[in-house]
Amino acid sequence: MKSFLQLLRPIGAAFVGASTTLAFAPYQWWPLAIISVFLLLLLILNQGRRASFAIGYAWGLGQFATGISWVHVSIDTFGGMPKIASLFLMAMLVGYLSIYSALFAWSLNRFFAKQNATRYLLAAPALWLVFDWARGWVMTGFPWLWLGYSQIDSPLGNFAPIGGVELITLIVIIIASSMVYAALQIQWVMLIIPATLIATGFGLNAYQWVTPQPEKSKTVALIQGNIDQALKWLPSQRWPTLMLYTDLTRQNWDADIIIWPEAAIPALEYELPGFLSDLDRVAKANHTSVITGVINRTETGNFYNSVLVVGDTPYGDYQLNVDNRYHKYHLLPFGEFVPFGDLLRPIAPFFNLPMSSFSRGDYVQTNPIASGAHLAPALCYEIIFNEQVRQNITPDTDYILTLSNDAWFGRSIGPLQHMEIARMRALELGLPVIRSTNNGVTALTDHHGKIVEQLPQFEMGVLKAEVTPTAGSTWYRNIGSLPLYLWVAISLLLAYRFHRD
Repeated sequence: MKSFLQLLRPIGAAFVGASTTLAFAPYQWWPLAIISVFLLLLLILNQGRRASFAIGYAWGLGQFATGISWVHVSIDTFGGMPKIASLFLMAMLVGYLSIYSALFAWSLNRFFAKQNATRYLLAAPALWLVFDWARGWVMTGFPWLWLGYSQIDSPLGNFAPIGGVELITLIVIIIASSMVYAALQIQWVMLIIPATLIATGFGLNAYQWVTPQPEKSKTVALIQGNIDQALKWLPSQRWPTLMLYTDLTRQNWDADIIIWPEAAIPALEYELPGFLSDLDRVAKANHTSVITGVINRTETGNFYNSVLVVGDTPYGDYQLNVDNRYHKYHLLPFGEFVPFGDLLRPIAPFFNLPMSSFSRGDYVQTNPIASGAHLAPALCYEIIFNEQVRQNITPDTDYILTLSNDAWFGRSIGPLQHMEIARMRALELGLPVIRSTNNGVTALTDHHGKIVEQLPQFEMGVLKAEVTPTAGSTWYRNIGSLPLYLWVAISLLLAYRFHRD
């Protein structure tokens, strides 16, 4: 009977972890993120190290099996693998990501087992951030579903300009932990902590970190081609695709900037110099710029996922010069590079997918300039790396630009979560986000992270609207996550010192 009751805790933790997905887009029931952590902390109460690890692992399995289920769409549909193999790969990914919540639960009960204020107000929030950071760094990182993203439309979202999504995650854990401590110790005065934090979030809504500059507004036209991913790279579809984008562009020459999505050109750049020269010449004649994603290959055989600007730019006439491009830095594991490739490629043909050996660009690169506007690019997956985006913002940056192709993920929740993350970058950095995609979500956000214009998913279309840059800055844009690193270090030192007394 005792062993059966012990088994119920991991099972319950898996359901609690799964419910966390409902806190994120497209559901956005943000209180569930707080409730989920609250229940996890209760489930590991008075549990041994091994049991704590199992409960934390089960919570992670629930969260990631539901929250990143969209990854399986790309593996199953485009990986060319048997169903059993694609399910195995997905299970491996979910199992790996779940290790971090397991380590949180284990380390909390291993080093801070006493049920006191130190455990809940210092140790638990600090440890959660430590393992979030680890997940966002190991093997290039996967900081998807950080709990702070779920609060983009809650009062806690207003803390983003101060300390970014990580500060919001910290506050979520502090609120949940203080509620647990209040319930266990019957010290209801501790509920002042969550009440104060939520009230402060409401108050911050009135504070204006940056000032809109309508006199510098640009009209942008975002082209959503809705190209079927299964057909995109077929040689027979190259010119029909290019003509589709060209025709939609021709109808919008009056825009200041015309933007095509990630890898919109279904060919390597060096294969189409004539087409790109003509596009550059016509764009210049219409006093506009065209930005597009394109795949590059250097003379030495290195591939880059790049952003190209032609037309009204300070770069002169179009030339095939891969040095004068933005090149993606954060590559997608298995999609754009294979971790441990020398070991895996000989084992399974799946790891020899075309263009799965891209090279990285630099971590910090010069902002491309289009029609006088400075844009900080983030290609697809890169938008989830808040510190990289922050460090590519300069005093001259007018907009954050993200190009993506989420057609890999079908009609799943993945693209909607992706858009939620892009909105957080706008709120953190006080800049509008321009997001151009192949089949959605193509949208414009203001500097508050609110979507002001959006195209329907899975339809061909053009989103044409004015985007207004801002003057000023946010605390997070100026100093990043350094204060949080210091807070975590000090909290763990104090927690360890006080916990021994």
